[in-house]
Formats: sequence, structure tokens, C-alpha cells
Amino acid sequence: MAEHSFAQTAVLSGRILSDSHKPLEGASVTLYPSKITVITNKKGEFKFDSIPFGTAKLVAHFSGFQTFEADLNQQSGQLHDIILKPEIKELEEVIVTESYGEKRKKEESLNLEIVNSGYIQRNLGGSLMQSLQRMPGIKTISIGSGGSKPLIRGLGFNQVVVVENGLKHEGQQWGADHGLEIDQYAVNRVEIIKGPSSFIYGAEAIGGAINIKPLPLPAKNTFGGSTDITGKSNNEQFGGSLNVFGRNENWFFDSRITVMDYGDYRVPADTVHVYNYAVPLYKNQLRNTAGKELDLHFSTGFTGENLKSVFYISNVHSKSGFFANAHGLEPRNVDTGIHDKSSRDILIPYQQVNHFKISNTTSFKWADHAIETQFGFQKNFRREWSQYVNHGYMPPIYPNNLDAPENLERQYDKQVWSFSAKDEFAVGKHQLALGGNAIHQQNKIGGWSFLIPAFTQFQAGIFLYDKIALNDEWLLNGAIRLDHGMIKMDSYYDWFQSEVPDGDQNSPEYLQRSQELEKTFNSFTWSAGVNYNPGNLSLKANLGTSYRMPIAKELASNGVNYHYFRFEKGNPNLDAERSYQLDFGMEWKTQAWSVQLTPFANYFPNYIYLNPTSGHDTYYGAGNQVFEYQQSEVFRYGAELQANIQFSEVLNAEILAEYLYSEQQSGRKKGYTLPFSPPPSVLFGLTYNPKIKFLKEPYFSLDYRITAQQNHIVPPEKKTAESHVFNLAFGTKIQSGKQDITISFQVQNLFNTRYLNHTSFYRLIELPEAGRNIILSMKIPFLIQ
Repeated sequence: MAEHSFAQTAVLSGRILSDSHKPLEGASVTLYPSKITVITNKKGEFKFDSIPFGTAKLVAHFSGFQTFEADLNQQSGQLHDIILKPEIKELEEVIVTESYGEKRKKEESLNLEIVNSGYIQRNLGGSLMQSLQRMPGIKTISIGSGGSKPLIRGLGFNQVVVVENGLKHEGQQWGADHGLEIDQYAVNRVEIIKGPSSFIYGAEAIGGAINIKPLPLPAKNTFGGSTDITGKSNNEQFGGSLNVFGRNENWFFDSRITVMDYGDYRVPADTVHVYNYAVPLYKNQLRNTAGKELDLHFSTGFTGENLKSVFYISNVHSKSGFFANAHGLEPRNVDTGIHDKSSRDILIPYQQVNHFKISNTTSFKWADHAIETQFGFQKNFRREWSQYVNHGYMPPIYPNNLDAPENLERQYDKQVWSFSAKDEFAVGKHQLALGGNAIHQQNKIGGWSFLIPAFTQFQAGIFLYDKIALNDEWLLNGAIRLDHGMIKMDSYYDWFQSEVPDGDQNSPEYLQRSQELEKTFNSFTWSAGVNYNPGNLSLKANLGTSYRMPIAKELASNGVNYHYFRFEKGNPNLDAERSYQLDFGMEWKTQAWSVQLTPFANYFPNYIYLNPTSGHDTYYGAGNQVFEYQQSEVFRYGAELQANIQFSEVLNAEILAEYLYSEQQSGRKKGYTLPFSPPPSVLFGLTYNPKIKFLKEPYFSLDYRITAQQNHIVPPEKKTAESHVFNLAFGTKIQSGKQDITISFQVQNLFNTRYLNHTSFYRLIELPEAGRNIILSMKIPFLIQ
């Protein structure tokens, strides 16, 4: 390719092409030392509207191709076609990323991991988080085979933020039995920030964030889509997802429907012990863990030279059973004949969840400013059905004059309105982002059982982020954020009377479970980081603070959690939870191998946790132990290690390891760890990519994960023994016309090993993880241009 000449003018543009002169969409083009980046469109075109003073070099990246670099001079502002040459081999095996992702990791001082839809399909689990937990530092609290919620370095629930298409996902995050209402087939790329990121995503991102990025826009003048088909042997799941999209010059649409149906899942055990009572399992199945799911997605909008506006609308609906022998019922009273008659029916106890979202994201350019606004609305409607069983002074027969149905144990109706705005612009070497967000939510309750009160909550914040590229190797960034929050909880009285001592006699009273309470919180948080990228070495460090206001459950819960057979009591005197964290990142990468180490240290002066007490409930739970929310100092540290070795063009090995230590340094549990603390683990992976003429990109992989024993617990947690689990996978692409059909095959828990997961929802009843599971998935695209 001939040497090009460039001008330092107001505009710089060009095209990125492959060696076969096909446009490369999604290539990143960066100016140095400012590190301003743009992404090419469907035609491979890119354009810089303004060039910072002192710009000296242009660099173009695209996955699978060699990096292109060119020095700029003062001769021309129009760039001719840039031809990228293909790389000899693809080395990214630890985590499937794009070149854009590699660039993001080098410029982000927080520890960041990025995966795309190909990685998710290759590691497809029962939910999005189960598909992502192969990565070190990422674990799940699993609820059966179809639901889970994320743990990032041992923190979860309302300490981790999930963002979908720019909108903060708001469900009932506080419940261990409440999974994420996310369709993993609708996920294109996921960015996972490990560590406090409140300055970006607002309060509750104290432990980290999972950012599900929007799908790329369809190409101009196209119509197409894809079909995903999935089957799983363990719970006899079948279903799939159909995607259809289209676009003319500027207007586009993208739609998807996902359907899933699965039966009771199986474990490598014929008996489990639920609180010392032996429960036989029919055909190794957990009775009543079947479920079904129906998800609908639609997006449409306009995209032009300087304006893009996208409307997203989605509805995720699921119905899934709870393990009948471990949900508030005496295990010996379960009618096994009815439950074991079919493995696919969903009987009481079960939950129904419907999550509706609608949002608009509009971005436009004005002078040197890139402005983005977003409006959003969400409605999370959850109903938990369970047979009415009287406890304490509840009437033995359910009254027929109550509004709630007899078997409606709990109901939550949450409505959320949100707005955010952001302006990105450059001032000299400073790449600035100024923005703010506000979110208002209202959560109503229903049903015959009480745990948390109805509440209204408002949060708002503003932030300023600055990134400074000192030169090609050094980059500084910093951020500050101001937050204000308010939560108002309603009073609640029992619908039945209890006998309360009154002198020498007892008098009937409607006991008050929750008092009307209003609390406000204000916070200032900051973050400062540095990146140093000299050649093959990348170093980063970040020091920051974050904050989280307590939620209604922590402030005002007052009832029996029938999943855990315990009475939970809130604390209205809780302060906002605060965190200070120091993160490091070190990566060395060559053509043959790479290693990445990400240690961290974390201090909470007032961590909020649920503490078991010596008290027992006498009114509602038939003597269940009382747990109260308290605060204490907590110190945590740990690290993740990722190593990759390319033995040859077709053979690759990797090591993924993680370690976490946490200790309470004050309070009644001083010296103890934190609940749901994941034990250390190491995964050894081996991947073989043979050259087979009639197959495209075939692979065979074997994973062996060693999970250490977890002896550091907080009673009533139980110690968990070490485990050794093997997973097998292979897949390929088969060319059909101009499209590639992707086929993936997995055998999870290859040897049907009986083991316990310390962070599982059902760990307390000694329930082992799912047995051998054979998963077959196929993606069939179609395109009409």
C-alpha cells in the first residue's frame, strides 16, 4: 500500500477495507496522542469532525487483521482506502473479544472484561449469568436451572448494577430467589466492570456493573435475521429464538421472540436432606423445578449523519416452580404422587414474573459535542404462589373476604421511571464526559404474607469524567459524582389479629409490621486512575470510592423468609453503605502467550449484612430464628489470574484462577467472613482448532475446574467441600450460501459429579448441583439484501 498523506484540518475521513477490498464494519480508528476513536460503518467509512492539536498518528484495528499505523503530516485531510492484512492466527481464547474490547481494556483503569454473543453461545447455560460465570471473579446465585443473579467478587444483590441497552435494570434484586429478567439470546456484547463503578452507573454499583450493550444497527437496504435452536438433556429443555431485522437508508427495525420450555432438572443424588429430613427424589429429579419463558423484543428508529434515535421495547415473562420440598412447606407433607406424575407441570409453589421495558435513546452531534439522552420506563410484576399454611395467630382457614387469592403468598408491583443525559467533548488533551441521571420507583405489595413494605424511592446524581492522554503510553482518568437519594416506606398492619399480653390477660390486636418511614441520603464519590501501555505490557491502577443507600428490605423488613425458614428484621437506623477500593491490572501479551493479573483491596467502613441473633419469632414463623440487619467494618482482598499459551497454530491452553478473602472487623460477627463468599477456584482449559476442509473454525475444548473447600463461613451457612468438574465442548460453522450456520455442543459436568456450590440458593439444604447436561445449540442466519 502506498504511503498516505494527511492534513490536520477540521475533517479527516477514509475507508477501512479487507485485503479482498470488502468494507470492514466495526473497525476502530484512533488518533494519537488524544486517543479519540471512531467506529467504521457498514461501508467501512470513518470520519473525524475535528482533529485535536498535536495529532501525530492514526491507528486502525479490526479483529483478525494486522493493526495499521500511519504518521500524519500537513498535506491532506482525505484518507484513501486503508487495506488491512489478515493475521496468521487468532489468539484470543481466554475471553472472546473484539479489537474494540482490547482497546477499551487498555484505556479503562478499572478491571474490565468484554464478551460477545459468540462467547455466550459457546458457553450457553440456563441464564445469562450462568453463561458468563466461566470468567474468573464472576459467580452466580443460582435458583434451579433457569434463573440466577450475579456475584462479582463475592458481592451481589443490590451491590451490583445490570444495565441493558443503556437502561439500569430494575427488578426485585434483593431476593436470593429472584433471577434476572434478561433474554440472553438478545445479548450482543457484555462489558463487566469488576469493582466500584458508582461514578458511571450511580448508586448500587458498589460491587461492579454488568453492561449489556445494544445490538449493532442493520446494514443499509437489508432484510434478514437468524434462528437459534437449543436443546438440553438434563431438564429436557427445548426452545429457541427468532430474530428479524431490516433497514432502508435511515430507518430500521430489529425484533426477536424467544420461547423456552423445560422440565424438572436432575441431580446426581436419589435423596437430599432438607433440614435433617430425608427427601427421596423420583428419578433424581427436583420435583416442581420446571418452567417456561416467553420473551418479546422490538427496536426501531432513525440513524443519520449526526443523529440517531432508537426506541426499545421488551417484555420478558417466565413461570417457574420452586423445589416443592424446600419452600415453606413441611417436606413430609408434599404430595409426591401429584408432583412426580409429570416432570413438566408447574404446581404450587411457583413464581410468575413479567418485566416490561420501554425506552428511547437519542444521540446527536452539536459542534464538538456528542450528546446522548435516554428516557425509560419499567414495570416488574412478580407473584409468588404457595399453599396457604397458617403460622402463629393466622386463621386456620383462609378468609373469603380478603382481596388477595388464597394461594397468593406475595406480590410485588414495581414501576420505574428514569432519565439520563450525557455530553462528551474535548478540551485540548482532555476527553470530558458530563452527565446526570434521575430514577423514580414505586413498589407496591400484595398477598397474605409480609416481608417488606411498599415503598417509593428517588435517586439522582451528576458526574464529571476526564480522560487525559499524556502520550502514546500514559493515560490518566478521574471522575467525581454527587448523589441524592430518598426512600419512603409505607406502614403495614397484619390482616389478622394476634394475642398480645395486656397485664394478666391477652388482648387481640392487629400488629404493626412496618411504620411509615422516610430517609434521605447524600453522597460525594470520586475515582482516579492511570494506565501505562509500553508495547506488550499493560499496567493500570485505580483508587476510588462508592456508595449505596440502604433498600427497603434492609431498613424495614419484618417477616418470615420461607425460602430460608428464618425471620428477617430490618434496621431503620442504617447509614448509606460506603466502599473504598484499590484496583491493579497487569497484562503481558506476545504472539505465543499472555498473562493477566488483577489484584484488588476493598474496605467497607459500614457494610450492611443480615446477622443471625439468639432470638426466635413467636408470632409468625413457629419459632424461626431472627436475623437482623446490621453494619460493620469489612476488609476484602483478592485477585484474578488469566494465562493463555498458544502451543501451535491449532492448540491452545489457558488458566483462569480467582481468590477472595473477606473479614468482618467489627460488630457481633467480628472475625467472620461475609455470606455467599466464593471459595478459590482454578480452571484449566485446553482448546484444539483443527484444519478441516469442509468445516469453518472447528474447535474442541475441555475444561477442568478445581474449586477449593470453603471453611470460612457465617452461620447458618455450612462448610462446602472441594469439587472437581469437567466440561466438554465442540463446535463449528458450516457455510450455507453466503451465511454461516453455527453449531455448538456442550457436555456440562461430564462425569455426572456430585458436588455442592457454596453460592447456590439451595446450598443450605445440601442440594447438589445439576448432573450431566448435554446442550446442543444452532444459529441459522438469513440475509436478503
